[in-house]
Amino acid sequence: MAERRLRTVGLLGTTQTLAWASSYYLPAMLAAPMARELGVSVPMVFAAFSAALIVSAVLGPFAGRAIDRFGGRPVLAGTNLIFALGLAGLAVADGPMSLFAAWIVLGVGMGSGLYEAAFAALVRLYGRSSRDAITGITLLAGFASTVGWPLSTLLEASVGWRGACLTWAALHLAIGLPLNLLLPKATPLTEPALQEEASAGPADSSAAQQRPPARRVAFLLAFVFAATWFISTAMAAHLPQLLQASGASLTAAVAAGALVGPAQVGARMLEYGLLRRLHPLLSARLATLMHPLGAATLALVGAPGAAAFAVLHGAGNGILTIAKGTLPLVLFGPHAYGARQGLLMVPARVAQAFAPWLFGLCLDRWGAGALWLTSGIGLAAAGALLWMPRVGSTTASSAPARA
Repeated sequence: MAERRLRTVGLLGTTQTLAWASSYYLPAMLAAPMARELGVSVPMVFAAFSAALIVSAVLGPFAGRAIDRFGGRPVLAGTNLIFALGLAGLAVADGPMSLFAAWIVLGVGMGSGLYEAAFAALVRLYGRSSRDAITGITLLAGFASTVGWPLSTLLEASVGWRGACLTWAALHLAIGLPLNLLLPKATPLTEPALQEEASAGPADSSAAQQRPPARRVAFLLAFVFAATWFISTAMAAHLPQLLQASGASLTAAVAAGALVGPAQVGARMLEYGLLRRLHPLLSARLATLMHPLGAATLALVGAPGAAAFAVLHGAGNGILTIAKGTLPLVLFGPHAYGARQGLLMVPARVAQAFAPWLFGLCLDRWGAGALWLTSGIGLAAAGALLWMPRVGSTTASSAPARA
């Protein structure tokens, strides 16, 4: 059983790395050459990317509901075809209309093929015992930018940005699709089975009494996810410019920014080891404080604090990525996890779509003082988590796996 689960984590970790590298991390390296050849501005390319994120927000709940019923294998395998189609569309784009059309197709793939879908696939297979598996795929896919950015840059230099998009499309068909088809098959749930599972409720009355008010918790979680994704996306788009505004040289800013990825992976390893013994709420509360703490360090020390800021921000972001999968599982249980996860992430996707533009405006106006905005948002997220009741077992992995 452990070997099968490890195999599933390896498959999903690999396909998630491919999915993130060829969608979310694609514009950072290819937006400029796309804009030059298509005769549009770089902000217009990112506007098309934002449109894709809005589409992903709309489709997320539907994809989650499909995974709840049929399991992750057919949905995730289908997204490889969608990603390939969208990337091929980008490769043949000849103007703004076709650019936006291709990104909208990619948005369909992102709404049903990134972390939320992978988490739902794991919960559909393993139920409450999915926490370690969720951590495992984020450990592997945490290297998506490490793989994606250099590979996109290399491909653009050798075969152009169109050839790079076609290469990513081919990788989805040659690697992503076969690996997702190797995922364990979940028994489809019929409508009567779904109704029976929904009516079963908690195992006993004491469990029902311990369950937190669902609506309040859902609103708080949705706010926390939106707040933390806003911060994460804003930093991903503007971190080097922000550090330069704090007094760091370009070389120092790039070097500090390179620490974010390793810090994320290191924090996820810590979550897999030490923090797995803690309730996910506690680790999430600590993680939301990392960005404000790093911002305070940068404000007090200036440019010499750039590396500390990058490490603290990256560590918090790494743990919060896991929390997005484990908190809904612990607080609500595995029933209808995919649909609920999709709904909870709608505000986060919208916040993610507008974060680069809004934070860019703040950075242009206030310089490094723009960190007051993201720090305040981070503290608000920490406050929301403190207001949330602590329920469930001390780990999300204590219950037996489902077949």
